[in-house]
Amino acid sequence: MKLRLFLLALFAILFFDSRGQLKPHEGYVQVKGGRIWYKIVGTGKGTPLLILHGGPGSRSCGDIAGYSALGNDRPVILYDQLGSGFSDRPTDTTLWVLPRFVDEVTALRKALNLKEINILGSSWGAAVVIEYMITRKPTGVKSVIFAGPLLGTARWIKDAQILLGQMPKKLQDTIHKYEDLKQYNAPAYVAATDSFYARYLEHKQYPAPKSPLCEGAKGFNTEVYNYMWGPTEFNCIGTLQTWTRIPDLHRITQPVLFIAGQYDEARPATMYEFQKMIKGSKVAIVPNAGHHKLQDNPEAYIGEIRKFLKGK
Repeated sequence: MKLRLFLLALFAILFFDSRGQLKPHEGYVQVKGGRIWYKIVGTGKGTPLLILHGGPGSRSCGDIAGYSALGNDRPVILYDQLGSGFSDRPTDTTLWVLPRFVDEVTALRKALNLKEINILGSSWGAAVVIEYMITRKPTGVKSVIFAGPLLGTARWIKDAQILLGQMPKKLQDTIHKYEDLKQYNAPAYVAATDSFYARYLEHKQYPAPKSPLCEGAKGFNTEVYNYMWGPTEFNCIGTLQTWTRIPDLHRITQPVLFIAGQYDEARPATMYEFQKMIKGSKVAIVPNAGHHKLQDNPEAYIGEIRKFLKGK
């Protein structure tokens, strides 16, 4: 008992300030398959904001500087999912299932004693968030933000095909040709897909500039992406092929914000359809931005999040 009390006291000294607020720091949490890395920024007194990055297989380091702008309001917690960034990188494919990624959220909340949080899921991170909300029915979640969200695979593919149909016919034909041939590394195919990404992924600059905060972090985990999704944005052949939580959106009772870029892969029109499924939910569209809103128009993106979280 004395040892337990000592450890609790040590935990409080290391991770909380005199007001009981989370201190800025970074560390690791053990989950099934390895350790996940997290970083806390900000000293504001508001309820912490937990952020889940996209992918599957991406990382959080490139977003730290942008989301730090919210740190005056509240602690902001970012972490790398297993297999990503500064987290451990196992090769066991049995780990690449959605429920295990949901387990990471539970483990992180427990390790950091996050009794109350706001939660933001970006792109694939939104899939983890909605699965967490629906299957775990967590307490203490004050609000949910779905940023350019993947909430159902078929709908994501439908949106991608709509956007592809708006590109020059020559590029469409090139993508369709090599998709049919399954030659995803063909130079012409790579160039055509880069053109898609330059329109709808990073609208102002593709690829995104490297962040100094990513020094030492592992790059995008294509093995996880290919296993769960597939080799291309336009067709899912991985384990997420039939996944959807769109029919369950109405079960979320917390305040919800859907936010997307004007030129987002997660199309603005789709955000308004989702809004109809959750009573009282809100939509914000970030002008002159693609899927990577934090890079394309950080002031407008952070401004909308700050406005939504006010008082939460």
